[in-house]
Amino acid sequence: MARGRTILVTGVTGFVGSGVARAFADAGYHVRGMARAASDRTNLADFPGEIVTGDLDDEASLVSALGGADALAHVAADYRLWAPDPEEIVRNNAAGTRAIMAAALATGVKRIVYTSSVATLKPDPARPADEDRPATPESAIGAYKRSKTVAERLVEQMIAEQGLPAVIVNPSTPIGPRDVKPTPTGRIIVDAARGRIPAYVDTGLNLAHVDDVARGHVLAFEKGRIGRRYILGGGDVPLGEMLAEIARQIGRRPPRWSLPIAPLFPVALAMEGIARLSGRPPLLTLDTLRMARTHMYFSSARAEAELGYRHRPWQQGIADALAWSRARGLLG
Repeated sequence: MARGRTILVTGVTGFVGSGVARAFADAGYHVRGMARAASDRTNLADFPGEIVTGDLDDEASLVSALGGADALAHVAADYRLWAPDPEEIVRNNAAGTRAIMAAALATGVKRIVYTSSVATLKPDPARPADEDRPATPESAIGAYKRSKTVAERLVEQMIAEQGLPAVIVNPSTPIGPRDVKPTPTGRIIVDAARGRIPAYVDTGLNLAHVDDVARGHVLAFEKGRIGRRYILGGGDVPLGEMLAEIARQIGRRPPRWSLPIAPLFPVALAMEGIARLSGRPPLLTLDTLRMARTHMYFSSARAEAELGYRHRPWQQGIADALAWSRARGLLG
């Protein structure tokens, strides 16, 4: 699709969505951002396009937001690893995805990039996992992973049965500026910088700068194959090494204790109980411990070969996340 056309980007008040909108604007597209009326508008300062009000629960608002748009980047999602009612996360991501994709079909959108997640893929204990290891909703650990798996399978079904013109991208763990909520990983960065994480478990994750992930959306939109998945990742990093890098950059001593996972399950159970009373998400959950048993490492080789995707060192993402958090007074 030629640049200069109009693309609707959902989730533009959020961490990844705000970056995706800016990446499309930088690439020469006219960007229309959709935001809920009650959303935090911090990330809309100097927004490079127009803002329309819409809600994934409101079909009429979606059709209106897509009116005259040639393309769609659906980034919005309920990104929580815990909720008092876990099935709420599943319902939100499945229903929201179905609604926006149906509206795109109804309004004749010509091309879509759909933001999924590596949560829809099964980690490989022997090597970094790739796109050919799809999870099932039954095998996904936790409500968030299950919700994204259900939503991705729904998109695939609509591609096959209704001709939905969608390319799928699977970001790993984005880090960097504009993490306003913050995301679970952003919370770890801030807490570690403030010295609130004295110990850690032996796990690992794939860290990608959010702006590289955003640029990957543009590449997938322009070069990706309909119905094909593309992991948008970065560096595979043990959690202990990530925490040590945060400490080094902030000028603190890194946490020294690596804890076994099994004894932490009663602690996580207690934290979830307290969270249900307080309304504040727990620092440790049963699902995060279950996920921590496997190093969540992923390969971006397909995106690199087919799209020209590239990522910067993960340490730069940490630095940019800390700089942004410091500027907002979040580091104390």
